[in-house]
Amino acid sequence: MPPIEPIRTEGRLKIVLGYAAGVGKTFRMLDEGQRLASAGHDVVIGYFEPHGRQDTIARTEGLETIPRRRIAYRERTFEEMDTDAILARHPEICLVDEFPHTNVPGSARAKRWEDVMALLAAGIDVLTTMNIQHLESLNDQVREISGVQVRETIPDWILKRADEIVLVDLTPGALLNRLDRGVVYAPAKAQLAKENFFKEPILAALREMALRQTAHEVDPRQSMDHERILIHVTHAPSAAGLIRRGRRVADYLHAECFAVCVPPEPGLNHLPAGEREALERHLDFARKLHIETRILDAGDPADALVAFARTNAITQIFLAKPKRPRFPPLSAGYQFVRKVIRLALDIQVTVVAERPPHAY
Repeated sequence: MPPIEPIRTEGRLKIVLGYAAGVGKTFRMLDEGQRLASAGHDVVIGYFEPHGRQDTIARTEGLETIPRRRIAYRERTFEEMDTDAILARHPEICLVDEFPHTNVPGSARAKRWEDVMALLAAGIDVLTTMNIQHLESLNDQVREISGVQVRETIPDWILKRADEIVLVDLTPGALLNRLDRGVVYAPAKAQLAKENFFKEPILAALREMALRQTAHEVDPRQSMDHERILIHVTHAPSAAGLIRRGRRVADYLHAECFAVCVPPEPGLNHLPAGEREALERHLDFARKLHIETRILDAGDPADALVAFARTNAITQIFLAKPKRPRFPPLSAGYQFVRKVIRLALDIQVTVVAERPPHAY
């Protein structure tokens, strides 16, 4: 007798992924919504951003749209997806545009992806759209390539939660042609876009990211359960980039990941307020990326870090490269890195330099 599969109570998440505005993500989402509705499924549009694109707007015809919720903030009125209304309507499938969007203050949830998680928890299937540059672990790489710091990001675990990811691909040349024809933006905005984000080398690099990410999610490498990664976290600003780097490698290797800090004295209360707040912020960021965090109590930070690595069978340690002081051999940062490398001869130690904001 075959095993009985558990009844699924959560909705299914399908992400339509692209690399830039105008490649056709929203059109693809609506097109699939039309197909599903024609097949007899109960489909609604939870949120749709038209951007004045008439061919995309035409694909909404015949689909029920849940009215947006109006929220007053700083003497202005904003419109957001009305998640409560969607939950009350409880369709079979909900189409949600612009997955990484940040909701206006006063909303029940800070991020649209959190709204989507509420819909999924209620058993509603969601079809949504996003661009690759909004993936949290790619934030530093996108900044290097484009010179733009993307503020609206989605944790990597959300993509892993997705039941299906579909890439909408378009060559950079074809996208720029669409931009010139006024299909993506109005002429003034299109010209501004070409002077900034919409440069062919940038688009080509982002497209490659999207292709690689999709291939990785659809056909992941064989699990390497023996791989375990440790990220050394400090109060320095470079810690955020180091955490992203470690998380990205851990995802690629299907490895467990730890973010570990070693304060000079037990606990964090003895640290100066600024350092303590920065360290707590970095640890909280790591937790949001589903990384286990640890605060070690020890007299010698290097000894403690390597001891933790050995106890937990760590195979890779990620350290931030210290900023170059006047006398490198005498600095505490250099001494710490050198000692960790000396003690951890059988563990791969990667010393990561802080990436400049504008590498290209």
